Amino acid sequence: MKVFNTLSGKKEEFSPRGDEVRMYVCGVTPYDDAHIGHAMSYIIFDVVRRYLQFRGYKVKYVQNVTDIDDKLINRSNQGGVPIHELAERYTRRYFEDMEALNVAPADIYPRATEEIPKIVEIIQGLVDNGYAYPAGGSVYFKVRNASDYGKLAHRSLDSMIAGEGATGSEEKEDPMDFVLWKAAKPGEPSWPSPWGKGRPGWHIECSAMSLKYLGDTLDIHGGGQDLIFPHHENEIVQSESFTGKKPFVKYWLHNGLVQLGEEKMSKSLGNLITIREALVKFSPDAIRIFVLGSHYRSPLTYSEEIIRAAEKGAERLTGAVQSTGNGERGESPLEAASYRQRFIEAMDDDFNTAQALAVLFDLAREINRLRDETRNIGAGQQLLAELSGVLGLTLKPPERSALDVKPFIQLWESIDRQLTEAAPEQLSDDIVINLIRDRLKGTTLDSAEAYIRLLISIREQARQAKEWLFADKIRKGLEGLGITLEDTPRGTIWKYKR
Repeated sequence: MKVFNTLSGKKEEFSPRGDEVRMYVCGVTPYDDAHIGHAMSYIIFDVVRRYLQFRGYKVKYVQNVTDIDDKLINRSNQGGVPIHELAERYTRRYFEDMEALNVAPADIYPRATEEIPKIVEIIQGLVDNGYAYPAGGSVYFKVRNASDYGKLAHRSLDSMIAGEGATGSEEKEDPMDFVLWKAAKPGEPSWPSPWGKGRPGWHIECSAMSLKYLGDTLDIHGGGQDLIFPHHENEIVQSESFTGKKPFVKYWLHNGLVQLGEEKMSKSLGNLITIREALVKFSPDAIRIFVLGSHYRSPLTYSEEIIRAAEKGAERLTGAVQSTGNGERGESPLEAASYRQRFIEAMDDDFNTAQALAVLFDLAREINRLRDETRNIGAGQQLLAELSGVLGLTLKPPERSALDVKPFIQLWESIDRQLTEAAPEQLSDDIVINLIRDRLKGTTLDSAEAYIRLLISIREQARQAKEWLFADKIRKGLEGLGITLEDTPRGTIWKYKR
């Protein structure tokens, strides 16, 4: 199994340090609803974790919540909502979004505001060791005291100063020094410290939480590519300077970013599609297939057309795993081992979910072929469900509230009128008409599903009589109400489109 390590810039054999894989992923800053960019990152690392468990590893997964930050403070001031209420509201909504996307919860969700003692401990250690200095009630990390600063971004300090346009302040000794502790400002939350009241800087929060809950060396640290510099670069230098141990992280994994047009999707740019907005239109499985259909390190362009195609893919997989037909004509002839091996080979190659999905679609196609031949498909369905679960796909038919029966009554009445008023040349087979009429005698229908089954039955009789135009009218009528029909050797299957 090989993973691409941002630190080395190449694929490396995956070999965790102990029996348990220690995994940390940067979490949300809860000042607004999570968007599709967040969904991409957390779906990807959910799959990384699931696959490691599938391969027999134990995983301890920590994801932080940055519940104190400049953005939270600004939003709180704009809306007049206390910061803790704002953070709690959007943290809760984030958890709801993750549950809706079938993202398994992390083992621990530490919150920055609850980890102040550990943060102060690390900052004090860095000051004591000469890596940080207090100034004006704040504390800064002395970047030039770390000879390998820039190793994650693969850039020299001088190039970073020029490229980032780093600016100094009267307090800083160097423009590239970054803040560990911010002196309190009027009206902002603050905590006591050896340097006066203040609050932690962004970078030190993640170091404190990962070191506290996972130890001095992590196996995997994940996040978006936009976090490589300065956030993760600063995490490395402050963590290794505090513990004296290298590497802080063995494997750095970074996902590509979601774009809306030419720009990265982000809260600060305001070009957002929230997870909640997307889930109104698309199923969780469709959104996961949209994300996993590209390699995780590649950029992803948001497109409703692409997600609609992913929705159809989700329906194909769901149809294959939900189809009836198990137990017919002996044992299953499907070679499950070959599909499993192809899936593992794809995922072992730096979590190539696009190739893994291709295996699932090939498997679904084979299941459908065997079903049409009335062969045993149980083993194939069991494998498809298992491997889909590794990718976090539920393959459940979309939940729907009871369909409104009125439109289906109106459709039936329209069809009935055509039967009653049909001229001989329009419906030449009187036997078909009589069969339909006989079928309806004494029928009481009280649900949309009952009308759907009735109309499918009428259509089938019309098709047998080669009354194609009439049969097609029924199909189109149902399609207009969101019902799609699939004709198979085992009969007609209907699906409700979201």
